[in-house]
Amino acid sequence: MSDLKPARILAIETSCDETACAIIENGRALLASTVASQMDIHARYGGVFPEVASRQHVLSIIPVVEQTLVQSNLTLKDVDALAVTRGPGLAGSLVVGMNMAKGLALGTGLPLIGVNHLEGHIYSSWIYNAGESVPAEPKFPLMALLVSGGHTELNLMTDHLTYQRLGSTLDDAAGEAFDKVARLLGLPFPGGPSIQKASENGNAKRFKFPRARLDNPYDFSFSGLKTAVLYEVQELKKNSKPLPIEDLAASFQAAVVDVLFNKTIKAAHEFGAKEILVAGGVSANRALREVFQSQKEFKVHIPAFSLCTDNAAMIAAAGYYRFVSGHVSGLEMDVQPTWPLS
Repeated sequence: MSDLKPARILAIETSCDETACAIIENGRALLASTVASQMDIHARYGGVFPEVASRQHVLSIIPVVEQTLVQSNLTLKDVDALAVTRGPGLAGSLVVGMNMAKGLALGTGLPLIGVNHLEGHIYSSWIYNAGESVPAEPKFPLMALLVSGGHTELNLMTDHLTYQRLGSTLDDAAGEAFDKVARLLGLPFPGGPSIQKASENGNAKRFKFPRARLDNPYDFSFSGLKTAVLYEVQELKKNSKPLPIEDLAASFQAAVVDVLFNKTIKAAHEFGAKEILVAGGVSANRALREVFQSQKEFKVHIPAFSLCTDNAAMIAAAGYYRFVSGHVSGLEMDVQPTWPLS
């Protein structure tokens, strides 16, 4: 994809429990971004409460869009197209963002681009803050590890918007496993940050938790690892021993990071990738970032911490490349689109 035309995209993201809006220029330069998090609201439930999430989106969506426009010193007349997350995600949450985007499109006449949430995570690695030095963009062919609360998979990107899925999770995604193990250990939601914090003073070699071996070497499975932690916890409690929370957390985290790193490096070698991209909520994990950044074989692109979790900037970035390539969805968009898109 060459000779990309300049364009500003305003995007809306409401796939789960963050209400977000952002404006991206030319697919990379972030002009403004607003994220209204519901994390504190859902922490009391130990996970996201879908009905509560959708109601909170209704309250937040208009102020979030207005604040983004104010922050950017732009109006809707300065925008070339709109983008919105069309799935996957919580249906009640998605419909709030989609209806807001549809209303703006009908009211302004701007084209509307439907973006797959997973594709958005991948394009978070193209983004930089406007006014700062421009970093090198990822080079194709690119091995993309997408690791989040609901998805863990490897995709080979040979060009913009062109994906070959090599493997995905057969059961629990990595982020989901973090949440479930955190609950087993009595750590607060969300599990990722809690496990990371507990691991800081833990012995990652104390417990030999399993690394699943699968027929497809690029598929993932974390259900067995989660169960191994459960059995270890039950055994310790059975013998009236205090739980070594830090060592359990560190050993679990090491197992997850080991699997993600080794499979990605192996795939990059086999499929001739020039560079590696790691994206999704779990890409914020410090141990995962360090192991990828410490290896010298491949240049690795990992988004800034603020772009790892759900945000609208990534939807705007992906929307830009769909807009300039002509892959623009109409107003009647599938709420749960297939993936990967090609």
